[in-house]
Amino acid sequence: MEPQEKEVQIQEDIDQLCINTIRFLSVDAVQKANSGHPGLPLDAAPLAYILWTKIMKYNPHNPDWFDRDRFVLSAGHGSMLLYSMLHLTGYNVPLEQIRQFRQFGSITPGHPERELTPGVETTTGPLGQGFGNAVGMAIAEAYLAARFNRPGMEIVNHFTYCLVSDGDLMEGVSSEAASLAGHLKLGKLIFMYDCNHITLSASTAISFTDNHRRRFESYNWHVQTVDDGNDLNALYASLRIAREETDRPSIIIIRTHLGYGSPNKQDTFEAHGSPLGEEEVRLTKQNLGWPEDSKFYIPEDARNHFLDSAGRGDLAEREWNSRFRAYKKQYPAEADEIDRLINGELKEGWDSGIPVFPADPKGTATRVASGKVMNAISPYLPGLIGGSADLNPSTHTELKGAGNFGNTDVRGDLQGSAEGGWSYSGKNIFFGVREHAMGSILNGLSVPHGMIPFGATFLTFSDYMRPSMRLASLMKAHVVYVFTHDSIGLGEDGPTHQSVEHLAALRAIPGLTVIRPGDANETAEAWRIAVKARNPVALILSRQNIPVLDRKEFASAGGLTKGAYVLADSSQTKPQLILIATGSEVNLIVEAKKKLTEGNIAVRIVSMPSWELFEDQTQEYKDFVFPPDVDARLSVEAGVTLGWKKYVGDKGDMIGIDHFGASAPGPVVMREFGFTVENVVSRALALI
Repeated sequence: MEPQEKEVQIQEDIDQLCINTIRFLSVDAVQKANSGHPGLPLDAAPLAYILWTKIMKYNPHNPDWFDRDRFVLSAGHGSMLLYSMLHLTGYNVPLEQIRQFRQFGSITPGHPERELTPGVETTTGPLGQGFGNAVGMAIAEAYLAARFNRPGMEIVNHFTYCLVSDGDLMEGVSSEAASLAGHLKLGKLIFMYDCNHITLSASTAISFTDNHRRRFESYNWHVQTVDDGNDLNALYASLRIAREETDRPSIIIIRTHLGYGSPNKQDTFEAHGSPLGEEEVRLTKQNLGWPEDSKFYIPEDARNHFLDSAGRGDLAEREWNSRFRAYKKQYPAEADEIDRLINGELKEGWDSGIPVFPADPKGTATRVASGKVMNAISPYLPGLIGGSADLNPSTHTELKGAGNFGNTDVRGDLQGSAEGGWSYSGKNIFFGVREHAMGSILNGLSVPHGMIPFGATFLTFSDYMRPSMRLASLMKAHVVYVFTHDSIGLGEDGPTHQSVEHLAALRAIPGLTVIRPGDANETAEAWRIAVKARNPVALILSRQNIPVLDRKEFASAGGLTKGAYVLADSSQTKPQLILIATGSEVNLIVEAKKKLTEGNIAVRIVSMPSWELFEDQTQEYKDFVFPPDVDARLSVEAGVTLGWKKYVGDKGDMIGIDHFGASAPGPVVMREFGFTVENVVSRALALI
């Protein structure tokens, strides 16, 4: 639906009928499931009605239309509000699915899930995450518009709307994301704060008494207040004003009443996280003039009104298609890029410039190799955009000459700023020291097809990003995490910065591909995997130099694609011993093999950069790498040993670090904790 350019007449009778339809469709679904949150749909139905029927641009017949407005329900516990709107406006969310709310196999789960329900842009529920997702979507819109729009031909021009609750604003991630959004002046970002003063267990008076207006004004947001969440004219006017504010993100603080209309539970936490109960549902319907005995009732007039409003989406998309055809004629190269983005395709030859690193015993840090690969592929990947949590010099993630994402009024001579100038077409995002926000923003950036957002920090700080990484994995978001300083080998910064348990923690997340390359050429292959992936990928990279293996002597680094591969084998037909390692420890087993071979021991060495990729292989391949009849196996990894038993077996051994590190030069720490060739040889000999 195209936004109206003139004042929309509020027709009280039909409007109120539609609002109550939203309310009681939601309440009935929660009551039937005997589970859910009825309070938010009851209080926010007027806002949803105005937004979806009079403001937003969308097409229910093509939920993935490239230039649609985005809507994020950060308060994901109120999911029935969103499902009701999707059903009523014509998305493929049948009434039977509304009846199956929160049931196994339905497309209406307890909290909205991307890729499951048509029209759901992002997976929300953990409070505050949707806030950051919406900021990421607004960054994507600003970037794509600056990159592709031309005078008189706006191919990218949409808004991001986000409904947030008290809980969203209490979570720290929202503060980080709001601060960055205000700094970036994201004028097409509009938040609606459902300010009902009630949380799941109490009133906000006991824990949350911020001055919300001043808080967001300090973030450089445009702030409005609507005193009555049922005032349709005020809601409509505030949304129109927010759309016209182009230099700042907007938030509308809307005073609502949780569980509106419920005679006994309005404005109480009892309406938040539990069904109203059959009798209270009846009383609420009676109070608001709804048929008391009806269930899942949709008046014909209301249904037609919703579908008439949403029907304008077909026209809006047809008009956009017409503009895009004209755009293609005038700007064919740019149009080809857009087509590839929409279809999730990569430009032919995108990886042809990835460097091949020559053998070098002194080596290079895999973080440095990663930076060289990123800069080789960036010109061919318009969707590759991202940055670090104030760590570009350490993570080597600056895309040189690609420009910096931000306002053109940012001074170009700022100390520490990257080269290339400032504009919304820049590919380097300066997230600041905001890992929480960076993680959730990356998920929002991944929503437009073809985008490949990346975020970088030290591996130990992946703890700050775990909630967003878990959600990225749940929704199969194409996000790349660049985690450097990957072990106790980073040295003097000590145990606060030395990753020990983090590899195991990341490997525990279903759907996240974790890759810890063993040298520069494995790093190049890891980036090939990351770019082509259709799920989140975490690259785990070293601070210290690692020898670059001579691939004439060792197997091709292309073996990384299988997760684990035989790096070098014994000259005998069957190995007596298998040494396994990842990352910087691969060189330890390379050197240990030389020593053991001198003693006529048949040694196979296996580089195992990714457990997840290996588990995707056939059993035949797995048995080839790890023959079942070879019991003498030793794993070497500078992290906790949790999980390695699966690969070394009951008779194997593990060299790891099941305690925190220490502050000292990296080589000293590694030596003191047993990561030496001598210790590998000694432990290996004990196995045979």
